[in-house]
Amino acid sequence: MNLTISGHHLEVTPALRGYVIQKLDRVMRHFDQVVDVRVLLSVEKQKEKEGRQRAECNIHVKGSDLFAESASQDLYAAVDDLVDKLDRQVVRHKDRLQDHHHSSAKREMMN
Repeated sequence: MNLTISGHHLEVTPALRGYVIQKLDRVMRHFDQVVDVRVLLSVEKQKEKEGRQRAECNIHVKGSDLFAESASQDLYAAVDDLVDKLDRQVVRHKDRLQDHHHSSAKREMMN
């Protein structure tokens, strides 16, 4: 798995990088076929915006790409919200990949 964490208008500190990696482990626990993860952390320069701290994430999994973004006053809260959104998307994607078709009674009688 390739993991890229970058910052826009902010420096990604080792503590922030570790926090993002720790939170993304929750997503990886549900689905192990993740190929590439790109996280962008940014600070909006406009003072009148409510959610100045933004976190965005692109996840390339086998079969599709997932995207989520979150904004908050606190960057750590934005990362928490982002991971919650990604977690729901990954679980939904995993459910879609599983085969939910049941074999017919006719086939079971033949075996």
